[in-house]
Amino acid sequence: MALTDPKIKQAKPKDKDYKLSDARGLYLLVTKKGAKYWRLKYRFAGSEKLLSLGVYPSVTLKQARKKADLAKEQLEQGIDPSQAKKAKKVEIATAQANNFEAIALEWHKQQSAKWSESYTAKVLRAIERDLFPYIGSLPLDQISPPQLLAVFKRIENRGATETAHRVKQIAGQVYRYAVATGRAQRDITPDLKGALVTHKTQHFSAITDPERVGKLLNMLDSYEGTSTVRAALQLAPLVFVRPKELRHAEWHEIDFDKAEWRIPAEKMKMGVDHIVPLSRQAIDILQEQKLLTGHWGGYVFPSARSPRRPMSDNAILSAFRNMGISKDEMTGHGFRAMARTLLDEVLEERVELIEHQLAHAVKDPLGRAYNRTAHLPQRTAMMQRWADYLDELRVKAG
Repeated sequence: MALTDPKIKQAKPKDKDYKLSDARGLYLLVTKKGAKYWRLKYRFAGSEKLLSLGVYPSVTLKQARKKADLAKEQLEQGIDPSQAKKAKKVEIATAQANNFEAIALEWHKQQSAKWSESYTAKVLRAIERDLFPYIGSLPLDQISPPQLLAVFKRIENRGATETAHRVKQIAGQVYRYAVATGRAQRDITPDLKGALVTHKTQHFSAITDPERVGKLLNMLDSYEGTSTVRAALQLAPLVFVRPKELRHAEWHEIDFDKAEWRIPAEKMKMGVDHIVPLSRQAIDILQEQKLLTGHWGGYVFPSARSPRRPMSDNAILSAFRNMGISKDEMTGHGFRAMARTLLDEVLEERVELIEHQLAHAVKDPLGRAYNRTAHLPQRTAMMQRWADYLDELRVKAG
């Protein structure tokens, strides 16, 4: 006699497990603990087998019968339902392991070993916000170029053109990693070339004319703000590190005996330790600054509000504005462009030395990245020549 919903609901546990039969091999197994499991008994290749169809009431009587009918159809086609079920589980597990989110996180973890902590977090935020909600659950080979473009257009439509291009680059790197590890056929991001609004790169304003540089240096020396900000302004052109690296300088990183500033990898954009040779002029500035902030043992250029915090990222920009230097003329990043231009075009220093000192990725003839100590004696000499040249520009500017 076929089962009914009331009969199933009224079935109570007994001392032993027992069965309630429905039809065509389908039955409900009621355990002595009260659990109710759907089972289908069938024969395949001469052997009797059982197929689990779920647990009641999550799987209703109607749903169990549909599952049983599907299994019967598979049997008619010469397919073992149990093997088909196992294959489906493997397929789902593989798809989950090979979806965009899983591969992107795997790629991100691998790459984070050579990134700074802040850049690692920045990339993770980008993929979690702009990629995972829309394509995270999809296997890479099931994502079409139009689907991917729609994701980037969503970013572009909120006015974040630069972010759209950056996320596209990240997606391309994930695809190439998937190809290399055998989980995608190809990188589809090149198919989208020209589909996004062209992003106009905004170069940081910088003064690179020697005469104007001399006048700027004299203005920095005469800055009437706090002595800490003035010291940072004076040191910035001598070391031409990124503004954040300058603001977060700590006294334990400064080696006065070796005349070196060793910046740890976690503070660097590329996630690699960086050595800044210190000229005599830079040492003089730091020794004077140490009299003011060295006793705290923390930041070289601490915040005016608390020695436990670095100087504000707006301090140097505000100093420029107070001196009448507009953002279209000079920024904190501008000291890097200044050094790159004049070291190359005026002092005719070797390009690879300049790039090393700018902490850019530089590779040897075999394509291997140089380590932090590469060309250190030559870079030390270059930094002293640079400091002497800046002194000459000061004198000429009067």
